[in-house]
Amino acid sequence: MAAEFVERDWHVTGTVRDAAAHTPLHDLADEHPDRLDIETVDITDPDGITALRGRLADRTFDVLFVNAGTTNDESTRIGDVTTDEFVRVMVTNALSPMRVVETLGDLVPPTGLIGAMTSGQGSITNNTTGYREVYRGSKAALNMFLRSVAARETESGRAFLLMAPGWVRTELGGPGARLTIEESVPNLVEVLLAKRDRPGIEYLDYLGRTVPW
Repeated sequence: MAAEFVERDWHVTGTVRDAAAHTPLHDLADEHPDRLDIETVDITDPDGITALRGRLADRTFDVLFVNAGTTNDESTRIGDVTTDEFVRVMVTNALSPMRVVETLGDLVPPTGLIGAMTSGQGSITNNTTGYREVYRGSKAALNMFLRSVAARETESGRAFLLMAPGWVRTELGGPGARLTIEESVPNLVEVLLAKRDRPGIEYLDYLGRTVPW
């Protein structure tokens, strides 16, 4: 996503979790040093989010987009998951992204957009098979939490977006996923940018189709 925005002449501030690691984001920054800044934050650390807010205090962002996700064994039923595993997935996928939104949201003007990467598996309506129950629940929780923020800000006219990227071949999606990153991301960014002109919250897939809550 960072590469796609840079390609479209945006100035991007991206984050990594490990300050000592060299990532593809660093390679992109080497290619475009005038259009990409890198910050370090682990969003499961509330103090780290607060520190990031302090470092960005003099910045204004047209888009704040939070992308975080982890999972557990997809075959584990909700009644069988350990408390530690449940907490780990829920904190990473639902609570931490919302802490970022609540802490950094005031850096986005009312004409901007606040979004989060969710999943089609966060749809309660579309859950007809079970499986991946903890992951599904975490993304459904994320959807509810961002919808709550949007409900509190109805008068602001701000745009909010929950984005379902499709089943993509990433470390999380696995090698058997239907879509490549190259097939998903350009469409995803196009949908995100178009949403800026529509206030309120929507739950959309990478082709701009509404996903049922």
